Amino acid sequence: MHAVARYTAALTLLGASLAHAGGFTLSSPDVANGKKLADAQVFSGFGCTGGNVSPALSWKNAPAGTKSFAVTVYDPDAPTGSGWWHWVVINLPADATGLPQGAGSSKGDLPAGAVQIRTDFGAAGFGGACPPKGDKPHRYIFTVYALKTDKLDVPADATPALVGYNLHFNTLGKASLTARYGR
Repeated sequence: MHAVARYTAALTLLGASLAHAGGFTLSSPDVANGKKLADAQVFSGFGCTGGNVSPALSWKNAPAGTKSFAVTVYDPDAPTGSGWWHWVVINLPADATGLPQGAGSSKGDLPAGAVQIRTDFGAAGFGGACPPKGDKPHRYIFTVYALKTDKLDVPADATPALVGYNLHFNTLGKASLTARYGR
């Protein structure tokens, strides 16, 4: 197998993309990759007492052809059998380079046309970390998707799974940060 083909196959197996390898990155002044989430990003409810504030996020070097972005926060360690969706934002314009802290609130500062989808908390908007007490620390994966479509055409009451299905077929590249939180 040609070296480039082997490299591409290896990246695919690792869930990476050439766009990410080419420099598409996600960063945050509020979330450090591999570190514990701050109390500001912890849910307020279900026995948790955090600020429930979405972190500031910024991205750069999106792949050529990007027509829009989506942002998700997912906990694969939630004891549900399917994980837990903490935030889903779609239809961010192609010229967006990030989101300010607090954009996930009900009065969030999202670009025109952007839509927050219902999370597993049952409402649209950011829902912070809140793993079961005594459970091992959970991973919270913050991901920005560069999409080849101007808009994901999903119903207003779409589930995160339906959005994920649409993301899968429209992603040019993605970049992620993973933080942890336990209590």
